Amino acid sequence: MPMLLEDAVRESVISLAVAAAADILAIYEHPFDVEHKTDDSPLTAADLASHRRIVDGLQRLTPEIPVLSEESAEIDIATRRSWSRLWLVDPLDGTREFVKRNGEFTVNIALIEDGVATFGVIQAPVTGDLWWGDLVHGAYRRDDLGDEIALNTRARPQPPLRVAASRSHRDARTGAFMAKMAAQMGELEAVGVGSSLKFCRVAEGAIDVYPRFAPTSEWDTAAGQVIVEAAGGRVLDPQGRPFRYNQRDTLLNGDFVALGDAALPWRQWAE
Repeated sequence: MPMLLEDAVRESVISLAVAAAADILAIYEHPFDVEHKTDDSPLTAADLASHRRIVDGLQRLTPEIPVLSEESAEIDIATRRSWSRLWLVDPLDGTREFVKRNGEFTVNIALIEDGVATFGVIQAPVTGDLWWGDLVHGAYRRDDLGDEIALNTRARPQPPLRVAASRSHRDARTGAFMAKMAAQMGELEAVGVGSSLKFCRVAEGAIDVYPRFAPTSEWDTAAGQVIVEAAGGRVLDPQGRPFRYNQRDTLLNGDFVALGDAALPWRQWAE
């Protein structure tokens, strides 16, 4: 059974995501410099400010649980593989969207237990909307006034199926997947959205399928997977297995598909 976070701890983690979002917006509202990491991905002061806010806060809140953030991913493999529990953090998911100033970037925090993502928070700084979920209570969307609604994915969807289309990552395999889907299921509606907001839209029932055949890292997907699964959906690898975390030497994910309804014949589209 997953560790059941006390309500006070859960709300404290949610508050950390909100505070990190405020740090991001303070930089977003003014001119900022863009650096590039060794993999050519962008890095800004907002990434680092959010990282510091979240990591420092989690270490104070749950000192017994180690933290792995995108901006501290150099932690020794042997060390992190010894962790049965950890916080997995993307302090600014969608830095490319941040640089483009289109508002479609998020803060992601997830709790991993024995490889399973069991609790997740996604905060959208620009709108103030926040999504959270765990494998006990379900999934919820909370607005900037604190009002909250329970989320459910769309079961037995009828055409047009709504398919997530990344703002920054589109490839030939995704196009082929969508073509096969359309041939079998009929009309599709491509929904353009950036960062982990795609998972949130699946959890809300606004998107039915999110295929991803371009590279991601574990911190990109963990919080979103919890929220989708807590709302009734699935996030699966090409063999139909749920994604697992901190189980391999690499932190890079393989291909996956997020589904609002796991009964959809997605494997036929991926062939």
